[in-house]
Amino acid sequence: MKTQPVPAIELPSTSGQTFRFAEQQGKPYVLYFYPKDNTPGCATEGQDFARLYSEFQAQGWDVYGVSRDSLKSHAGFKAKLAMPFDLLSDSEEVACQAFDVIKLKTLYGKQVRGIERSTFLIDGQGRLVQSWRGVKAPGHAQAVLDFIRTSTKTA
Repeated sequence: MKTQPVPAIELPSTSGQTFRFAEQQGKPYVLYFYPKDNTPGCATEGQDFARLYSEFQAQGWDVYGVSRDSLKSHAGFKAKLAMPFDLLSDSEEVACQAFDVIKLKTLYGKQVRGIERSTFLIDGQGRLVQSWRGVKAPGHAQAVLDFIRTSTKTA
């Protein structure tokens, strides 16, 4: 897969700091987009990334979750699931648009705009090196970790 640079985006984080994509040089990370805090699929995915977080870190990778929810919502969701990583709030859909994860979905028979569950690997040079789109939550975090273990080198 041809690598491409990640856009220079800034998002508020549950750490209280602004997460600046351009400042992550030398720090490879997993960026996973999920539809909504406190929903069953998103909780499953968050719990799986949380459970495997130390293994991602052992491989030299960090993890960040992104949705359109507010920082207040993120803080509650993070605490509820004891997530050891930060969640990023993209209420203005800046990152969602840049990564093209906003899709029309059918919810209770109506078409709505929402985040398509997607994950991206960003290497230490700030380049997108792998993506998964339209993923199912169960087992996805493990699949990402397995890919990192077999296909990437930390930067």
